[in-house]
Amino acid sequence: MTASAVRGRTRVVVLFAVLAVALVVVSVVSAGAGQYGLPVSDVLRALTGKPLADPFAEGALWAVRFPRVVMSLLVGAVLGVCGALMQGSFGNPLAEPGVVGVSSGAAVGACLSIVFGWTFFGAFTVPGTAFAAGLVTTFAVYALSRSSGRTGTVSMILTGVAVNAVAGAVVALLMFIGDQAAREQIVFWQLGSVAGARWSYVWVAFPLVAVTALASLLVARRLDLLALGDRQARHLGVDVERLRLLVICAVAIGVSAAVSYAGIISFVGLVVPHLIRMIVGPGHQVLIPASLLGGAVLLAAADLLARTAVQYADLPIGMVTALIGGPFFFWLLRKNRTKAGGWA
Repeated sequence: MTASAVRGRTRVVVLFAVLAVALVVVSVVSAGAGQYGLPVSDVLRALTGKPLADPFAEGALWAVRFPRVVMSLLVGAVLGVCGALMQGSFGNPLAEPGVVGVSSGAAVGACLSIVFGWTFFGAFTVPGTAFAAGLVTTFAVYALSRSSGRTGTVSMILTGVAVNAVAGAVVALLMFIGDQAAREQIVFWQLGSVAGARWSYVWVAFPLVAVTALASLLVARRLDLLALGDRQARHLGVDVERLRLLVICAVAIGVSAAVSYAGIISFVGLVVPHLIRMIVGPGHQVLIPASLLGGAVLLAAADLLARTAVQYADLPIGMVTALIGGPFFFWLLRKNRTKAGGWA
């Protein structure tokens, strides 16, 4: 084994070790943080099944804190994975899940449910309609972008831009015709939050996230071949259209599940895979699981910051990720451009 291969393998091992430790630390600290603060020892005691001296604290942990932490991990993980899938499928490190209209479509579904007061699924009505609308919008983008039997990445991106614009207009119209309470709920939903997470929501979202993660691991090697270009990938036996459709399906399921329960959360699916790729390279067999862990850590940390940055306030998590992710991503772009010899 060459020295460069040893360094590469060491870098991968260190990255996964750091992400695993960060995941545990952030999760435990986040479970104890909040207006009713709990020491880490109490969190660990509850996790091991031992009763706490304060029954109210134990109830708060299991009914409120733990579901919120787990939901933030699931949403962050699936957004990181879907970002890696989109960037690999489109051959563009700046692609992100929202390109195919899944987030804006889910927003339309949620807004329709909120404005017209639909309750046919009970507490699951808003996330259910958001999930269904996200799926429908994504497949509509795919169908509309097909040209001569093939789906080009440029055509899909342009179609996604158009569909996102239409969905944004529909959301604006629904906010206009809705009452004050509906408008406030729509605004809060669009800013993103996992504050309302419950175990029932977690059990619904978990299998959808698991399906997306499993599908992403199954296509990882073919995405490496796709990076060579569509023509070269076909020569190597990759069914490019089928692969791209599988990726779109996985992204639609995963992001629809995330958005339906957490609202629109930006930059996680863009920044995390980009940063991981800078550290360990573009190989998807490492990039995808690392993006899963990195997305989970990032969103759990963002949720922790959202709950503790302002006393007696719970900031929207989407706002936190945008405020941090935007400047950080701009710094990454500037750093890469500087290394490449300046801005193009």
